[in-house]
Amino acid sequence: MNKKIAVITGCSSGFGLLTSIELAKSGYQVIATMRDLRKQDVLLHEAKMNGVESSITVHELDVTSQTSIKKLKSYIEKIGRIDVLINNAGYAVAGFAEEIPIDEYRKQFETNFFGVIAVTQAVLPLMRAQQKGIIINMSSISGRMGFPGMSPYVSSKHALEGWSECLRLEMQPYGIHVALIEPGSFKTNIWSSGNHIIEKSAQKESPYFHYMKEIQQYIEKGEPKFGDPIKVAKKTAKIASQSKPSLRAPIGKGVSFNLFIKNFLQWKLWEKLFLKTLYK
Repeated sequence: MNKKIAVITGCSSGFGLLTSIELAKSGYQVIATMRDLRKQDVLLHEAKMNGVESSITVHELDVTSQTSIKKLKSYIEKIGRIDVLINNAGYAVAGFAEEIPIDEYRKQFETNFFGVIAVTQAVLPLMRAQQKGIIINMSSISGRMGFPGMSPYVSSKHALEGWSECLRLEMQPYGIHVALIEPGSFKTNIWSSGNHIIEKSAQKESPYFHYMKEIQQYIEKGEPKFGDPIKVAKKTAKIASQSKPSLRAPIGKGVSFNLFIKNFLQWKLWEKLFLKTLYK
């Protein structure tokens, strides 16, 4: 096969779906994976609309299942090549730390962190033998700064950032480059899978009820300004084509500025500014 091979996780919607289309349009043969194949129709419809249906193959993958990952590994080994891996699969759990069951934290990490490690380990032997490859991990601005009411998601992305730094340093001598994409707020459905957890903190009997209402109002007020996810997909496709991508790629309105201010200010000043913005 002359085309470069890209494997993308979490392609049933959002960034994963759009990135599959963008890479296919860029000349890649895309292995678009998703946990539930019943959700593939939207992706296949978009592929057909863009004239790239022959460049996308849908493959079942649950990133929390070793059996599922082994099946994907066998499939890739039969092809004999992988140029790009994009670890995009993930979801978000919200709520206040005191009220979130520890098992919900574990589930969050199983998908957002351990799932990334497991899938990456499956492709590394082939990439290392090739002496080339790009691994792109979908992080978030939440991987660089905290936000109240989102500790499971934020902590999983912080862990992903640290692991990706280590992996990049380990893999560069073998011609494999690792990059992180750090989106801000975009119009995707990432919160739909874990949003049931927020309900406890949103109940009037919760000691965090008023605080949670402030957070919800802050987010809802900003929703009209959320970015178009196609920008993240195009950015991801661009990074995939680079020979030596940078480690981090922040994207989204205000993301780079917020990161600069957080790194520049002392924590007590950043904290004061953040809470003042949240409550204004």
